[in-house]
Amino acid sequence: MTRTAYEAQPRDQLLDGIAEEFLHHASRGRRLFAVDAAATADAAGFADDLASALTARGQTVVRASVGPVDETSLRTEVVEPFRAGTMPGASDDSVLVVDGRGLLDDAVRGIWHFSVWLMAGDELPHSGASVIVDVTDDAAPSRFFYDYCALPPSVNRPGLR
Repeated sequence: MTRTAYEAQPRDQLLDGIAEEFLHHASRGRRLFAVDAAATADAAGFADDLASALTARGQTVVRASVGPVDETSLRTEVVEPFRAGTMPGASDDSVLVVDGRGLLDDAVRGIWHFSVWLMAGDELPHSGASVIVDVTDDAAPSRFFYDYCALPPSVNRPGLR
């Protein structure tokens, strides 16, 4: 598997870059952003910091932590109320930043406009993520790019392409 990393950079700079990239691709409307992680990474803390970076760019941000994902509950309790504008803080032009486990599984990964997969160490990447970040050094994380064509089929959960 081919893996290319940017040099480690201060956490706030990496978050700013991810926020800018997301806003470049999804600049308005009700947008959904997922932060998922390998077991040892802190998805909630990263999502909080990402929400702050988006807020600093004039975005209205709604935060949700969902824990392990159940597709039905995620859709009915989080996604549908946000899209309908009935979730507190949601507006016609806001970003929902969600952290949890399994947000990039086949059943739900198509919900998100953008996603981040956090890993800490030698874990394998998740090919469903928009951005992959190694947070082994949380103060100076590194962004990675992978040649997904080189990933063996066993890398991700069954059914993930």
